[in-house]
Amino acid sequence: MIMRPGQEQLLLPVSPVFMWCSLLAALMVNLLPLGRLAWTPDLLALVIVFWGVHQPARIGMGAAFAFGLVMDVHQSALLGQHALSYATLSFFAVTIHRRLLWYPVVSQALQLVPLFTISHVIELVIRMIGGGVFPGWTMFVAPAIEAALWPLVTVLLLAPQRRTPEPDENRPL
Repeated sequence: MIMRPGQEQLLLPVSPVFMWCSLLAALMVNLLPLGRLAWTPDLLALVIVFWGVHQPARIGMGAAFAFGLVMDVHQSALLGQHALSYATLSFFAVTIHRRLLWYPVVSQALQLVPLFTISHVIELVIRMIGGGVFPGWTMFVAPAIEAALWPLVTVLLLAPQRRTPEPDENRPL
């Protein structure tokens, strides 16, 4: 089996229960009434991109769209604003997942900055078309924060899949 550079071990299959629980946990964090500042990172978008990159066959655009509708209803936003943004994120994450996984985690984060920026621009354009107010230029700090959180999210969400380092004579992997 060809292994990516820097990948020191094979990963166990991901549990679908863990995957959906992580998505629901990110949704719950987004639903907390912390006040919506323009520079606040969107953790649900980050987890959707993570699973779109690491498990593209299990999390698709439909799930991302449904989570986006939930966020639209919660934030009383124009219906479809987050849904279109999350579906676009999911599409691009699945599109680039093979290329992205060959890079180290820090390089992955740098390559995801344009993806997160596109997501925020989509939300901004839909908000402005709907007659909303411009939240300020600080909203473009959020994609940088989301990219900076990428290594942490990668470590946390891949932790249950890591194999134990005990060597076994019968299984060389």
